[in-house]
Amino acid sequence: MADSIAAGLVDENDTENEDKEREKRLFSGVKKTEKQAAASDLTETLGFYERKAQCKERKSNVSDLSLVRFISAELTRGYFLEHNEAKYTERRERVYTCLRIPKELEKLMMFGFFLCLDVFLYVFTLLPLRVLLALIRLLTLPCCGLSGSRILQPAQVCDVLKGFIMVLCYFMMHYVDYSMMYHLIRGQSVIKLYIIYNMLEVADRLFSSFGQDILDALYWTATEPKERKRAHIGVIPHFFMAVLYVFLHAILIMVQATTLNVAFNSHNKSLLTIMMSNNFVEIKGSVFKKFEKNNLFQMSNSDIKERFTNYTLLLIVCLRNMEQFSWNPDHLWVLFPDVCMVIASEIAVDVVKHAFITKFNDITADVYSEYRASLAFDLVSSRQKNAYTDYSDSVSRRMGFIPLPLALLLIRVVTSSVKIQGSLSIVCVVLFYLGMITLKVLNSIVLLGKSCMYVKEANMEEKLFQNPPSAAPSRGSSRTHRTKHTREPPGEPAEEGMSASVTTQPTQRDECPAPQIPTSESDQFLTTPDESEEKSLIQDDTELKHGAPKKDLLEIDRFTICGNRID
Repeated sequence: MADSIAAGLVDENDTENEDKEREKRLFSGVKKTEKQAAASDLTETLGFYERKAQCKERKSNVSDLSLVRFISAELTRGYFLEHNEAKYTERRERVYTCLRIPKELEKLMMFGFFLCLDVFLYVFTLLPLRVLLALIRLLTLPCCGLSGSRILQPAQVCDVLKGFIMVLCYFMMHYVDYSMMYHLIRGQSVIKLYIIYNMLEVADRLFSSFGQDILDALYWTATEPKERKRAHIGVIPHFFMAVLYVFLHAILIMVQATTLNVAFNSHNKSLLTIMMSNNFVEIKGSVFKKFEKNNLFQMSNSDIKERFTNYTLLLIVCLRNMEQFSWNPDHLWVLFPDVCMVIASEIAVDVVKHAFITKFNDITADVYSEYRASLAFDLVSSRQKNAYTDYSDSVSRRMGFIPLPLALLLIRVVTSSVKIQGSLSIVCVVLFYLGMITLKVLNSIVLLGKSCMYVKEANMEEKLFQNPPSAAPSRGSSRTHRTKHTREPPGEPAEEGMSASVTTQPTQRDECPAPQIPTSESDQFLTTPDESEEKSLIQDDTELKHGAPKKDLLEIDRFTICGNRID
């Protein structure tokens, strides 16, 4: 009985062990099938499947098919640009901006060109008449008596000084032999002439920068109120400095025109080609540098001045060549292709340069309309009754274009090339002068109308009635300037504490202006004292960090340093 029971238990244990082994086999089989299914469902990488249990023959077949699968994947794979929509939209806008640059740039260039033409014609047309009226007033004062405290108005004093400078420099230019200069330059080699021409361009920019300061110092010294303490060397030394500057700058432009004339008359035109290639070198020097809006405004003004000066030099070259060929009109057609080639290269270089500068610095094409509005603001503000500067001087400061040396050279070339003999010639000269006056008046009317429209579009009418700017203090004296203002009582207005744009208009000096709160951070940062000492200390720290404050476009003239080199 016991044996039978023990045998039954052994059988039951055996059956249980067999069941467990069966379950383990089934479970392991399920795992293997799942692993195989997972291995079969793996993603394809370069046409290979990660399968372990494969024969060598199967693997060789699959390896043979992997190249086919790779090529088919390369031929049929796709992508969606909309996954990075912002990037491609920005690239498309850059292309559109580059396409808009030539149109917007040429609008600015044409407006600036006619501004320079207006200032240039002023020297020949209205300036002699204004000088004549001032001299008549000066001569008739002993008979009529003094009507006021001033013998001449400040504008008349400046006009008389300009007239005397032009007359003295004209007689001094007679001692300069143009023919000898031409043959002296023609005898030099091509490389020397190329170096000379580059040196002349640099010298012209330096002369323009320092020359306008000399003229401004002369005008202010001659018209400064006499009640103030004498802090200058006198009017006569300033006058002779201005005469010397205009004379030397006129000779410099004459050498530049002579070099260009030699390039036109060379047989193989190699010098002219080298001088034109110099414009394309300018692209390399400016495109790959960081430019801000104010820096680009400076460069645009420089390009306007350079284009007008080159056109005037081409006119002088044509006059000299026509004189040598007895005013034969057939020779003009010989010069015409070279003139067009120089003008076309100048325009192409400006377009390419500005297009890539705006592209690399993320500047929109609408910035040129702002530049045009700033130039128009100068013209409109100079027509106000309380204007503080002549428009020609404003253009000189803004663009670096000083018309006196260029006008002096043109007068010298025209008088030496055209011989006036007989009454008919005098009548022709008078008619030509009347035609120039008509052109000047029409040009001024059109420019004034366009300028008012541009100022209105830019919403700059309110700035026409602001106070005039005061001289910005230097960095060294800025802290003392602020402390001086903070010590003043709050009820008393500061004499030179208010800051505004360069082109805003002044009020009468005998009236004490009420203190105003500055409307922009740049004006407050430059000259206006803060309300508390803590804010002034914070602004001192920011000035040390940033080096120079940001300025409004109306405060940027041709020779203001904006954190980059001046072009």
